[in-house]
Amino acid sequence: MLTRHVQLTSRDRFIKAGEAYFSHDKNWVIFQAIGVPKAGEEPDPFYAMYIGRLVRDAGGHVTGLSDTTCVSPAHSANTCGWFDPVNPTKVMFGSTVVRPADEDPSGFQVGTHRYRWQFPNEMNVVEVSALKLMNGDGDSLEKPRWVPDTSASLDKRLRTVIDRPNYDAECSFSKDGRFILYGHVEDRPKDLPKDAPYRPDANIYIRDTKTGKDIPIVVAPGYDGGPFFSPDGKRICYRSDRQGNDLLQLYIADLAFDGEGVPTGIAREYQLTDNGAVNWAPYWHPSGKYLVYASSEMGHQNYEVYGVEIDEGKLAAAAAKTAKGQTVNATDAKRARVTFANGADVLPAFSDDGSLMMWTCQRGPLVEGETKPSSQVWVAEVVGAPKFDGAVK
Repeated sequence: MLTRHVQLTSRDRFIKAGEAYFSHDKNWVIFQAIGVPKAGEEPDPFYAMYIGRLVRDAGGHVTGLSDTTCVSPAHSANTCGWFDPVNPTKVMFGSTVVRPADEDPSGFQVGTHRYRWQFPNEMNVVEVSALKLMNGDGDSLEKPRWVPDTSASLDKRLRTVIDRPNYDAECSFSKDGRFILYGHVEDRPKDLPKDAPYRPDANIYIRDTKTGKDIPIVVAPGYDGGPFFSPDGKRICYRSDRQGNDLLQLYIADLAFDGEGVPTGIAREYQLTDNGAVNWAPYWHPSGKYLVYASSEMGHQNYEVYGVEIDEGKLAAAAAKTAKGQTVNATDAKRARVTFANGADVLPAFSDDGSLMMWTCQRGPLVEGETKPSSQVWVAEVVGAPKFDGAVK
């Protein structure tokens, strides 16, 4: 499925980097990373947000990354970057803007494994002016090209878009830029004793940027997050800890709309996986015919990227056997393994035209003193689709 693998970020610049997404013209990427500190200094414990330009050779093949620029406030915690689909100068991401008061906030963690994503209460969705048009002679647009925007201080280029109590992040736009799909952690139940065990309950919402309204979309008990609109805007994909066992499973849902095309909720939900693995970070192929995602099927030390087929006929047949309002069991969907390297391969994402896939993996060189290669951003050209022949191993 993939060829011409290229490492975009490296350990000499970043202790670790990941969760990268393409700009809509596939010339830039946005990713989160922890930079290598100056000699004698400790690394920042939180991810910063960066953009970078994809470098290509004469044949148009990606060879690396240039113009790498941090677009988040110093010492803030940041996650889930996204390019504005209608304003190419803007990027959106989750940010605490300031250093989180609690440096070890609640979050989602698989058992006793070290990796988890945190839910800082200060995390909001922000927008930053990250790019501008200019040429080598100044701001003339006679030979326009995009460059990082450093025309003003970051605080003047940053605007908070979603500011609700608790954690708001895991954000992405609809294609027309009107709707923002995001995850929101609900308030702790007031009747729950302070010393009682509590797992944060994240739900999925849509912000209508035209009206400012927040529309609850997926509000099932347990963590629901990492949502993306389907290419046609009629569905979303997401991950869920619906069973409360730390084993994330994949879902898609048909959106319900009012007469003006505004989402009002979900019309039907389909569960795509139900196994003993962690399945997360689903992302649509532009065709809408399959998702790619990360899974621990090969073990928690070797996550791999898989594909899962979206077969409309099978979904319709499964839905016909399910009572209205119930979740459709579509776990017989065909799956296929996409990556085969040692170490974690996670967080896959396609360019808008499907010609490139970018993901986070540990297949680079090993740094002296470290036990495994660091997580970094890689990209490859897509030359086929997953082989949905039933052999997923």
